[in-house]
Amino acid sequence: MKKLFISQPMKGKTDEEILKEREKAIASAKRNFVEDEEIEVIDSFFQSAPADARPLWFLGKSLELLSTADIAYFAKGWENARGCRIENTCAIEYGIDVIEDYTED
Repeated sequence: MKKLFISQPMKGKTDEEILKEREKAIASAKRNFVEDEEIEVIDSFFQSAPADARPLWFLGKSLELLSTADIAYFAKGWENARGCRIENTCAIEYGIDVIEDYTED
């Protein structure tokens, strides 16, 4: 079983929009990249974060989860989001398989 980490831009998006994009990323990863193997999606969407959490708190938690991943999927627009770019660099530098989504709508 492969563990899948999803990195996606979240700033300015509703929970509903974020969850919808996550489902699309999961389906794409399953369909195109891990066809014959089961995947476990790492839950990196922090809905119960502390009210005073700063962006760096979220990034720290995300990197902790990323460290357990076999595959990191970077959803559309990741290259424009500071946290996603940092996660991408870390995944590459630490040998985690990376999938980058540059699709057009």
